[in-house]
Amino acid sequence: MASILLRSYARLVKFSKLPCSSAPFRPIKQGLYYGLTAKVGPGYIAERGGFSLIKRLCDFSSRSFYTSSVSSKKQDYYSVLGVSRTATQGEIKEAYKRLVKEYNPYTKPGDPQAKEKFAMVVEAFEVLSDEKTRKMYDDYGSAWLRLYAAQQQFGSGADTADEVELIRETFLDFAKDQDSEDFAPALDNVVELTFTEAVKGVYKEIAVDLFGSCPRCGGTGEHLGTEFSECPQCNGSGTELSGPFLMTETCKKCDGSGVATSSLCLLCHGTGQTRQQGTVSVAVPAGVKDGQSASIPVGKKMIKVTFRVEESPVFRRDGDDVHSDVVISVADAILGGTTRAQGLYGTIDIPIPPGTQVDQKIRLAGKGFAHIHSSSFGDHYVHIKIRVPRKISPLQRKLIESFAEEDRRWECCVLFENKRTCGS
Repeated sequence: MASILLRSYARLVKFSKLPCSSAPFRPIKQGLYYGLTAKVGPGYIAERGGFSLIKRLCDFSSRSFYTSSVSSKKQDYYSVLGVSRTATQGEIKEAYKRLVKEYNPYTKPGDPQAKEKFAMVVEAFEVLSDEKTRKMYDDYGSAWLRLYAAQQQFGSGADTADEVELIRETFLDFAKDQDSEDFAPALDNVVELTFTEAVKGVYKEIAVDLFGSCPRCGGTGEHLGTEFSECPQCNGSGTELSGPFLMTETCKKCDGSGVATSSLCLLCHGTGQTRQQGTVSVAVPAGVKDGQSASIPVGKKMIKVTFRVEESPVFRRDGDDVHSDVVISVADAILGGTTRAQGLYGTIDIPIPPGTQVDQKIRLAGKGFAHIHSSSFGDHYVHIKIRVPRKISPLQRKLIESFAEEDRRWECCVLFENKRTCGS
C-alpha cells in the first residue's frame, strides 16, 4: 500500500492509492515543491518533465477524506495560530513557537487532544510561513476540502512555479465540478497495415488494456458489506508522531493510507478500478502514412494508435505521391503507344509518347494517395525503363541492321541538310 501526502495550500490533505499488481508502476522519491510535500510510491505512475495530475474516474460525492478530527472541522489556519490575517512572518513564527510548547504531547500526556492540536499547529505554520502557499490559502481557503483525488498521479520533475500552477489549476477545476471526468493518459497501440490497406483505408480490431470499474466492488473500493473506516492507530491521518523530536512518519499499520485495511476491496485493493481487456474497432483513413499516430477516444480514455505500413514491392511513396517503374520495348520507346501497368486503385493505361527516353517520368495526375485532410489526391509518377532484348530472330537482325543503316544515313542528312546524299 502506498499513499501521497500533499501539503496543500489550505491544509494537510492526504490522498491514498493502493497498488495494483498488474499495473506498470514504479516508486519515485519524495520531495518538497513550494509548500507541497509529495510522496509517491508503488501504485503511482512517474512521468519525466514535471507533475502529472490526472483525475480519478469516480463519483466524488460517494467518498470522503481521511484526515484528523481537528482538520476535518475546516479550522482557519490564522485562528489555529491565534494571529490576524495581516500578521507578519515574525508574529506567525512567535505564535508557532508558543503553541508548539503548549501542545507538545510529551509534556501533556494527560491531554488526549494535545497530539492533534500539535499536528494542526505544525500544519498551519508550514502553510502560513511560506509566502507562496500563504497567498494560495488566502485566495482559496478550504475550497479543496471537498476534493477526493484518491487516484491522482504525480510525476517526478523539477520544482518550478509552472508545476505548482498546474496543480493549483487542476484542483480548482475539481472544486468547480466534483462529478466531472477527464481523459486518462493515452495508451500506445500499434496497428499493422498492408500497403493496400493504407491506400484504401480499413477498419481494424485491436485489443486494448483499459482500467475499468472493479467488478467486485462496483468501483467503490470497499470490501463487500463494509464501509471505509479510519485506521485505528493514526485516526485516519496516515501519519504518526514518534521519537524524542516528534518527527512525523508514515503510519506503520495502514502504511499511510489512513484506511483500515479490513474495509478495502480484496480485488482492487481500494482503488475502485481493475485492468480489463477489450476490443476496439479503429477506422483507418485512406492515405495513412507509416509511423503516423492518432488519438482515439474510447469511453473516457484516449487510445493512441500508431500505424505501421508494410513496404510495397511495386510502389514507392513520397508524401501523397507514389512512384513506380514500367518497362517498355525499344519499339514502343521509338514509336510511342500505350502500355498497361498496376496502379494504386487498379490497372491503369499509360500513354507513351514517341521518342521516350530511359528513366523519363510520366505524370498521372490524381492517381496517388488520398489526402487525409481533404478530398484531393496525390500524383502517380511512372518511371520508364526500356527493355533491350538479349536474343533476336534473323528477321529482327536484318530489320535492325537496315534500321541502323538508315539511321546513319539520316544523321548525315541532318548534318548536311543541303545535300541530297551523304558522303559526297
